Amino acid sequence: MMRPRTKHAVPAASDICRLSAVELAGAIRRKKLSVREVVTAFLDRIDAVNPLVNAIVSLRDRDDMLREADAADAGRTEGAGALFGLPIAIKDLASTTGLRTSFGSPIFADFIPQEDDFFVQRIRDAGAIIIGKTNVPEFGLGSNTYNTVFGPTLNAFDPALTAGGSSGGAAVALALDMLPVADGSDFGGSLRNPAAWNNVYGFRPSQGLVPGGPDVEVFHAQMGVEGPMGRNVRDMALLLDVQAGYHPQAPLSYEKPGSFLDGLATAATGGRVAWLGDLGGHLPVEPGILDLCEAALARFADASFVTEPLLPDFDFEALWQAFVTLRQASSGCALKVHYDDPARRGLLKPEAIWEVENAMRITAPQIRAASVVRTSWHRTLLSIFERFDLIALPTAQVFPFDVGTHWPREVAGRGMDSYHRWMQVSAFATLGGCPAVNVPVGFDDSGRPMGMQLIGRPRGDLAVLQAAAAYEATLPWPAGA
Repeated sequence: MMRPRTKHAVPAASDICRLSAVELAGAIRRKKLSVREVVTAFLDRIDAVNPLVNAIVSLRDRDDMLREADAADAGRTEGAGALFGLPIAIKDLASTTGLRTSFGSPIFADFIPQEDDFFVQRIRDAGAIIIGKTNVPEFGLGSNTYNTVFGPTLNAFDPALTAGGSSGGAAVALALDMLPVADGSDFGGSLRNPAAWNNVYGFRPSQGLVPGGPDVEVFHAQMGVEGPMGRNVRDMALLLDVQAGYHPQAPLSYEKPGSFLDGLATAATGGRVAWLGDLGGHLPVEPGILDLCEAALARFADASFVTEPLLPDFDFEALWQAFVTLRQASSGCALKVHYDDPARRGLLKPEAIWEVENAMRITAPQIRAASVVRTSWHRTLLSIFERFDLIALPTAQVFPFDVGTHWPREVAGRGMDSYHRWMQVSAFATLGGCPAVNVPVGFDDSGRPMGMQLIGRPRGDLAVLQAAAAYEATLPWPAGA
C-alpha cells in the first residue's frame, strides 16, 4: 500500500526535522547537532507549514527561543535530561508558566498561568525547550479541533478535513514534521482519534501512570489522562518516561515500573488478539474502516500475533450511558463555574452547555449506578485478558469529515444523539483504565487515514508499547504525511 501525498502545498522537511525524537536527542547529546540547529530547523518548518494548517498556536518569540537554545548549548552537561534540546509545543489544555493557555475558550483567551501542570514541569526539567502550544477544541470537547480563539486545525493530508481532537494540533504538527514528539490528553479518545486521522501514533496510558494536576479536585476526575504522541513508538516511549511516575499531589498516581524506552529493547514475541470489530453490529461504522483494520491484523500475524473475533457478553448501551453519566459528573461539573457566571455562559459552545445542564440533573444514585456498570466492565476486561494479550478495535467509527462539520449527526445510517456518541468506540479503554495505543492502518480510496486501537490489561503499558512496536515493523509505509 502506498501512502497518499498530503494535499497541502508543503515543502519537503529538512533532514533534521525528519529525524526521530530519539535520534535527535542522541545527536544533541553526542554534539553531532547543536540545540540551536535543531530549534532553528523546527522553527523554520513551522514558519513554512503552520500557516496552512493552524496546528501550533501561541508560538513564542523566535529570538527568545534561540537565546534559550544558545544557553543550553553553552551549559550542557553529561547529565542532561532525556529531552535535552528538543523543541516541544504543549497541548493548549495544559497550563504552562508564563505562556498563554487558552483551553480553546474565549474565556481564557488572555490567560497566562503562573504554574505548570505536573507533566509540563517534568518536560521542562528533562531539558526540552517549550516553543508554544498545540491547538484544541474548546475545553477539549469533541473530536474536531476548532475554537473561536484560534480557529480550526486542518487535517495533515487534506485541508478540507478535520484533524480530529482534542489533540488535533499535536497530531498534525507531528504528521507534518513541525515537532519531533508531542504530548496530548485523552478522556474519550483524544490521544487516539487525531492520531488515527493523521497517520501517527497516540498512546493513552493506564489510569494513574501520568499524574494529573495540579487541580482543585484530584480524587474523582480519573478518566482523563495525559500521554505521548509520536511519529513512531520509540519516540512515545521517550516522552512517556518523562511524563510518568508518582507525584505526591496526585494521590491516584503511582511509580512507573521502569524505563519504557529501555523496555522496547526487548521485542514482543507474539500473542493473542481479541478483535471486537463493531461489537456484533452494535457500533455503527463507516464502510471501509473494518476492512482496513482486518487487513492490518493480517499483517500483525507476521509478528506472530494471532487474531480471534470476540463479542464480549455485555450490555454495551448500558456501558455507554455509564460513560456519559461519569463524564458529565466530571467534566460537566468542572465547567459549571463558567455556566453560573452570566457573562461567561454566553461564551460557552453548545456542547459545553449540554454537559453542564445534564450534570445538574444527575443524582448521586445515578453516579453510583454508572460506577457499578464500570466496575462490571473492568471485571469483564480482566476475564478477557485471561485468554488474550490484547484487544483490538477501530480507533474511530468514521473517517475524517469536513472540517466545517462540528460533529457527525449520522454514522452508517444511524442518528447520533450527542456530540460524542460517534466516538463511542473510544470509551471502552477509558472505562477500564486500560492502556491503549492508536496504530495507523492505512487509507481509504479518497486518501483519508484510519487507525486501530490495541488495548492492554491495566498497568500493562510496556506490553502494549512492545506490541505496537512489533506492529510498526510490519507497516509498508512510514508514519506522518
